[in-house]
Amino acid sequence: MGRSLSLALAVLAAAGAGCRKAAPPALPPPIVQVLEVTATNVPRSIELIGQLDSPQNVEVRARVEAFVDQILFAEGRGVQEGDPLFVLDRRPFDEQLAAANGMLAEARAALNKYEKDVARLRPLAEKKAIPQQDLDNAVASVAVGEANVASALARVKSAELNLEYCDVRAPTTGLIGAKQVSVGSLVGKGEPTLLATISRLNPMWFYCAISEADYLHAERTAREAGRQMGELPVTLILADGSEHPEPGKWVFLDRAVDAATGTIRARAEFSNPDGLLRPGMFARVRVSLKTEQGNLLVPERALVELQGKYFVWVIGPDNKAGQRPVRVAPMRIRGNAVVLEGLQAGERIVIEGLQKVREGTVVEPRTAAEMAKAAAPAPTSPQREKE
Repeated sequence: MGRSLSLALAVLAAAGAGCRKAAPPALPPPIVQVLEVTATNVPRSIELIGQLDSPQNVEVRARVEAFVDQILFAEGRGVQEGDPLFVLDRRPFDEQLAAANGMLAEARAALNKYEKDVARLRPLAEKKAIPQQDLDNAVASVAVGEANVASALARVKSAELNLEYCDVRAPTTGLIGAKQVSVGSLVGKGEPTLLATISRLNPMWFYCAISEADYLHAERTAREAGRQMGELPVTLILADGSEHPEPGKWVFLDRAVDAATGTIRARAEFSNPDGLLRPGMFARVRVSLKTEQGNLLVPERALVELQGKYFVWVIGPDNKAGQRPVRVAPMRIRGNAVVLEGLQAGERIVIEGLQKVREGTVVEPRTAAEMAKAAAPAPTSPQREKE
């Protein structure tokens, strides 16, 4: 009986073992792309955001009230100083000038009469042939006549000036913008109507606001090199990321820090011989400070930011991942960060696949070349091509 029970239990144990599933195979370690950190020479610089403007934006305005007769320029083209731009209706001012000339002639004729009266009465007064009062009245009339001539002459010059204002010419050389009036428009009524704006394009000015920290950093760096901040090289970076080929220079630094913003207003000048730069463009400038030796550059995508601190995943010799805090410089160089502390040259860091790694996990590290090779399609054999 006992022997039969043992045999039955053995059979049941064997059956249970047969129904149990085999343990699943272990997952392969995740594949991550790594980069070996190397030391390099890094040019230190600061970048400032600002806006371009012309050193001379001249508004062309109507100085007299008149209708626009002609527009003589092409919008958006270059003009030279003295080029005709607008012609206003001259007829009212021709009439004013004719009337002023008539009044001047009348005043001169009256003065001529008064002068002759004085010449005739003076000898008679000396001989007591006429009362002295008659001569005094004649002399006073001459003074009044001279004043009338001067007043009439002023009216003539004013009429000539108004007539001259009907011929609107370019006050400076530059690029003229869109016309603000059309032929037949009444301009100058109550205020000097804006007709067009001319901007000088060469050179161009870049305005920006420099923070106190950037200003102090740049000034100290320049003084270490025996220079001033205004002598540091300046490169203009346009909105599309391209660099302006002409180097710039600082031409103005305000006397004080704006207490509201904590910044200093500054202006840099750039040559613009081809007219590529236009007023109103937003751009950046890179102020080159110095080149530091032996810096470590890592791609920005390798950084993990947490509560204002930065970390990188480092792969050890045993292919285990570990997160390490690093201190990075505020500047960025073409998508790379400068690591000041926390890494050593020759260490491997994860730059792709950060979401796959955990502290202490084993990974399969591959370089960019190895990743590209693995992703390339396998070559097709000649036998398969024939099929």
